[in-house]
Amino acid sequence: MSGIITITLNPAIDKSTTVPRLVPERKLQCSHPVFEPGGGGVNVARAIIQLGGNAQAIYLAGGHSGKFFDALLNAEGVPAVSVPIAENTRENLIVTDIANNAQYRLDMPGPAVDAYEWQHLLEVIRGIGQVDYIVASGSLAPGVPPDIFASFSAIAALKGARFVVDTSREALKQALREGAYLVKPNIRELAGFAGKDTLNTEEIVEVAQQIIRKNQCEVVVVSMGETGAMLITDSMAVKIPAPRVQRVSTVGAGDSMMAGIVYSLSAGRDILEAAQFGVACGTAATLNPGTALCKKEDAQRLFEEIRQTQSFTISR
Repeated sequence: MSGIITITLNPAIDKSTTVPRLVPERKLQCSHPVFEPGGGGVNVARAIIQLGGNAQAIYLAGGHSGKFFDALLNAEGVPAVSVPIAENTRENLIVTDIANNAQYRLDMPGPAVDAYEWQHLLEVIRGIGQVDYIVASGSLAPGVPPDIFASFSAIAALKGARFVVDTSREALKQALREGAYLVKPNIRELAGFAGKDTLNTEEIVEVAQQIIRKNQCEVVVVSMGETGAMLITDSMAVKIPAPRVQRVSTVGAGDSMMAGIVYSLSAGRDILEAAQFGVACGTAATLNPGTALCKKEDAQRLFEEIRQTQSFTISR
């Protein structure tokens, strides 16, 4: 299994609870809260560990909540490097209204990060030895410049590692400017490169392959929510439908998809199988409540279903 590190610039403690019914101006009785370490890259590392792989999470954390975050990740047995910051790690709240089967996700703003703190993160990453995959996933914390993703790409190139990106807006543009192996935008994020609000199937392929032909990346996996994903390279475009399941929560589905892709690639699978397994992992995550990620047995079962029963739309 290849060496994988993940990078998270704006991690969060995810606190999940349920209420019988969400109503205003009343004291609501909540279920016992569940606390989990969250944030794009952290979740990717957690899911890879759950799938049986090896990954190290590198992230910014500070204050009392940062120490709690470290403890939560350590309890899961995830190898980690916590880069200290002065301000407190953020905390998010996920509330499920049982009566209406509705989930409310309250994302708090991240802590302000000083220049010397994010520069320290870069030095930590530069100091890591042999690595085959560098995964930068999630949003920017306030104070962190978008071109830090270009710096991640440059570090990956020096190490001979594949750089994998799951972010948005200017950070995604900066990553592509320097170059990446694989990016995982959703349709809206990809549409931004064409100056549009959305794209049809043919336009998705066209825009993605334009990015690839500019040598900005080799692979684009477009997340399409509950319908699955589209895998695009310079020579193919494959639509991978997601299996139909009874969805409980969509939190963590995107991170689980990314984990499945990188885990599969690191295990030697080709890009099509990796993308299929990624869709299986993303779908598996929706079977669980709160912010729980994919389970290995669910992911493997859904992967076999995708390979054996799903058809693919392929164009060039």
